[in-house]
Amino acid sequence: MKGLFTLAFKLLVNDRGKFAALIIGITFAMFLMVQLTSIFAGILQKASANIINLGARVWIMDPAVNNPLNSIPLPDTVLAAVRSIDGVAYAVPVYSGASLVKLNNGTYQPVTVIGLDDTTLVGRPQLLEGKIEDIYGENAFIVIKDQEYVKLGNPTLGTTFELNDHRGVIVGIAQVTTSGLFGMPTLYTTYGRAIQYIPTQRFTAAYILVEPKSEADIPHIKAQVAALGYLALTKEEFIHRVSNYYKFQTGVGTNILIMTVTSFLVGLSISGQTFYTFVLENLDKFGALKAIGAKNRELIYMILFQAGFTGLTGYGLGVGLSSLLINIAVRKVPGYAGTITFFNLGLALMMLLIIVCFSSYIAARKIIRVEPFEIFRG
Repeated sequence: MKGLFTLAFKLLVNDRGKFAALIIGITFAMFLMVQLTSIFAGILQKASANIINLGARVWIMDPAVNNPLNSIPLPDTVLAAVRSIDGVAYAVPVYSGASLVKLNNGTYQPVTVIGLDDTTLVGRPQLLEGKIEDIYGENAFIVIKDQEYVKLGNPTLGTTFELNDHRGVIVGIAQVTTSGLFGMPTLYTTYGRAIQYIPTQRFTAAYILVEPKSEADIPHIKAQVAALGYLALTKEEFIHRVSNYYKFQTGVGTNILIMTVTSFLVGLSISGQTFYTFVLENLDKFGALKAIGAKNRELIYMILFQAGFTGLTGYGLGVGLSSLLINIAVRKVPGYAGTITFFNLGLALMMLLIIVCFSSYIAARKIIRVEPFEIFRG
């Protein structure tokens, strides 16, 4: 078999033009599939940025909430009721809203404002500069240094701004795991200051963050919260709920799916047609191998080896090219959403296997049917 595989490899690379066309076709298809699915994965990750960054194990919300941007304020009575549930170590409110900030140069910039519980500061970000205690100072805010940081004019400690006719002062610069989706810088402050500076409805808590005493207490907490008429979700369940919203209730998932399927069909057609042409041009060689005793099974192994080698080479080049582009874009393009996950790589590999099997099938059919005497007679 080693000799047959060596021969198959030499036949494959002998025509460099055809070989290059196969590699380029599969590489381009893999690049598009990985790129598109990675963008979608990046969008889903950024859409759940506040859930990831605040890091609460259990979130309590109105049942109508399906993504963090559309929070429905909860009454203070819910907070008191949750704190009285057995198994709750602590429960704190968190404010999440949007506002306009007036910078020192006179321009306005939309921002996301997160108000942390005044007593515990649960969900506080990791500081790069400043002290967390300074958040209790007058007009104090902490700015997140992410891709949107420059939109606030690269503020430093002591930088001032206006928020709804209130003076604000940057007392800390922090970092978080994930930046937001819609290109808005993020400011952290205390819960009391957030509801004081930003106009709100009668109720002010966007969510209630709960820390259970143990994992075993979570089902009980969920049941008690449901009895109150509200919804309790773990961090992972809330992220999954947000993902389902963007997949099935917006056009994002459908559009990405259509483009991914299109790139798959492009790769399928290019590789299938090119590989079939390659087999036709080498049909005499496969016929000669049959004449000297090669079995159909061995010839099929050769075809599978050629298709697999080409596919894996194109897969590696496509993934590498996509990774390089995403890495550059994340560093250079503000707000770019793109991240490669094991699911993206697995999906692309599964589609590659379909392309390889399809190409091998149409080639193997032709080789099995060929008779040696037809080759020599021609």
